[in-house]
Amino acid sequence: METKILISGNEALGEAAVQAGCKAYFGYPITPQNELTAYMSRRMLEENRVFVQAESELAAINMVLGAAASGVRTMTTSSSPGISLMQEGLSYMAGDELPCVVANIARGGPGLGNIAGSQSDYFQSVKGGGHGDYNLIVIAPATVQEMFDFTFTAFNLADKYRTPVIILADGYLGQMMEPAILQKKEITNFPKNWALTGAKGRKPNVINSMYLAEGALEKHNQKLQEKFRKIKKELCLVEEISTVDAEVILIAYGTASRICKSVARKLREKNIRAGLIRPITLWPFPTETIKQSASHAKFFLTIEMSAGQMVEDVRLAVEDKVPVYFYGRMGGGIPEEEKIIEIIEAKL
Repeated sequence: METKILISGNEALGEAAVQAGCKAYFGYPITPQNELTAYMSRRMLEENRVFVQAESELAAINMVLGAAASGVRTMTTSSSPGISLMQEGLSYMAGDELPCVVANIARGGPGLGNIAGSQSDYFQSVKGGGHGDYNLIVIAPATVQEMFDFTFTAFNLADKYRTPVIILADGYLGQMMEPAILQKKEITNFPKNWALTGAKGRKPNVINSMYLAEGALEKHNQKLQEKFRKIKKELCLVEEISTVDAEVILIAYGTASRICKSVARKLREKNIRAGLIRPITLWPFPTETIKQSASHAKFFLTIEMSAGQMVEDVRLAVEDKVPVYFYGRMGGGIPEEEKIIEIIEAKL
């Protein structure tokens, strides 16, 4: 019989990373993800693995780059301002085609903001974030159980596609406690014949993101873009609830989607046919799923804990077939069920 334990989202993510085979963790303290770093400081040493509290977030991401280049599973975690400092390193890793997992337990901004949960890092996560033409796979859990489960997914996808993967969760999800089953998931081992493991009896490997010869960088970028197209074709994680006959479709991810599940149920009790589309991969985005629902919905309402970022991708997917409205809260504010219902009833 599977046993559930009460655990925080931060600690569930950390335990999953350990079970998924993370051999090296590098991080720097920042609220609201400090519990995760503290958990890893204990568990990695228990497993005789590498834990380093780096001198800064810049140092942490470059340590991750070095560990990834050696072929081991590696991870860092931080929160919004810290993730901003890591963007140069993430661009290098995208260019180097190095796999890693980066968890952003996001907080309110801009600037130092506050330590409350927020979803205002969506643009930074799904649009690349750093310099150059690249994308990162972005996974958005909505429960403590998913913080555990999707960490395995993140490590497997990072290795499969040789790319950094972002786990984007807000501070509420990181610090809340829920029952979860911490049962080890399947680990997929991909060959890493590209890794820098010492040129013993083989041609030396080279990991590089600088191409100075004429046309060389464009050729490398074409290769990267082909990989990104392949990822978009093969990968899309999305949850749909009561969308088949829905006249009103809510779109939300993470903590906001938990609220929207309750709203959709209450609207059904009022004889309003409401459904929910919850993107789980924010990149690749579930464009086709949303586009299909636009054929029968009267309108969409996007709910975010931000000024409105994902809503732009929703509007692109809908292609002006029906209206797309938005309701959001900023700076750690949480969308209110009553307000969402009020907006929907006013639009019908």
